[in-house]
Amino acid sequence: MDRQSNMVGWFEIPVNDMDRAKTFYESVFEIKISINDLDGLLMGWFPSAPGKSGAMGSLVKHPTYIPSDTKGAVLYFSCKDLSDELSRVEEAGGAILQPKKEIGGGHGFMALLKDTEGNRIALHSQN
Repeated sequence: MDRQSNMVGWFEIPVNDMDRAKTFYESVFEIKISINDLDGLLMGWFPSAPGKSGAMGSLVKHPTYIPSDTKGAVLYFSCKDLSDELSRVEEAGGAILQPKKEIGGGHGFMALLKDTEGNRIALHSQN
């Protein structure tokens, strides 16, 4: 099958406290998240870059969305040099689960962390 795009087109990260999660992600990634209430489904949309590669996504607060640091998929956030974002994790209220390490085979570096909501997420960069 000849794909015209990457397979993941959207992601959602469950949160218990939208303001706390918004502050964490804005602090670590130095971005602005826009909050939208869609009939009781509270979403914090990450900034988008139309026409650029990568999936768009949102923080989501709803009773059916349950954060976990041991279950479910792990999202990798692309960074120029993940050391920058990693340096802001603990001050923003998160925890570093796996410090920066080389993946090997020319695939760059990764780090694993836990956000303020208890979700396990990862960072990836070539540097």
